[in-house]
Amino acid sequence: MLKIAYHPLYKHPLPEGHRFPMIKYELLPQQLLHEGTCTEHNFFEPELAEDHHILAVHDEVYFKDLVDLNLSKSAVRKIGFPLSDELVLRERIIADGTIKGCGFALKHGIAMNIAGGTHHAYSDRGEAFCMLNDQAIGARYLLNNELAKKILIVDLDVHQGNGTAEIFKTDHSVFSFSMHGKGNYPFKKEVSDLDIPLEKGTTDEEYLSILKKNLLELLEQVQPDFIFYLCGVDVLESDKLGTLSMTLEGCKERDRFVLQTCYDAKIPLQCSMGGGYSPDIKIIVEAHANTFRLAQDIYE
Repeated sequence: MLKIAYHPLYKHPLPEGHRFPMIKYELLPQQLLHEGTCTEHNFFEPELAEDHHILAVHDEVYFKDLVDLNLSKSAVRKIGFPLSDELVLRERIIADGTIKGCGFALKHGIAMNIAGGTHHAYSDRGEAFCMLNDQAIGARYLLNNELAKKILIVDLDVHQGNGTAEIFKTDHSVFSFSMHGKGNYPFKKEVSDLDIPLEKGTTDEEYLSILKKNLLELLEQVQPDFIFYLCGVDVLESDKLGTLSMTLEGCKERDRFVLQTCYDAKIPLQCSMGGGYSPDIKIIVEAHANTFRLAQDIYE
């Protein structure tokens, strides 16, 4: 059975006019239930990630300052959200959703998190709406508990996974692959194990051709026994923070290829949603919902 992490705190109140579309975390599960793609039995409610799982990835001083709301004004500005106890609680719950999702993925082949994909969180700081790197925490959990030996992170958000690259830069048990807009934030990129910067206006055909070639080569090269997939929908042409020109159908085909490839290879897969900033919230929800529909079809 497909298991999906969701908690009501995923939808966090923000100041009016804030550019982050927090409402998608409420609308997406409602849509999946309404259309019958999922039932209540598909969802599980994560709790607080245990501190030792977080500290296996993040610097102790940074984590304490985050929990104590003791970050500098500059550090909070880089995160982009007003700092509060509830916001930090939300981030820790998202991380637990990904950790527990790893267990469900090992059992069922796949698990998903309605939120997550917080790949701009470095070991010692947060950036761009990310404070704790959920998939990095999940990867370290698997390795430390000897549940995986070689992990591949497939980051297809339009923005480079800079925090993920920094966290695993000297760890050869995790291979970080980021395929992103060349001209997008972060403007100073980190070095992933494989970075593929895409030109502005890259279309479905170009994108899918590059992805298919490289992902198949990576499965052969890396030989992963677990994969994390960050399936951001900010690759869409309509996205106000993206630079690519993908259609909804192209984005869906991207997800179909990744999920089908992992299924065929019998490699457990954990998916976190990542970014999506199209002006029309219906487009964001539809693009994310496609990922869940495909998961149900492929892993039935």
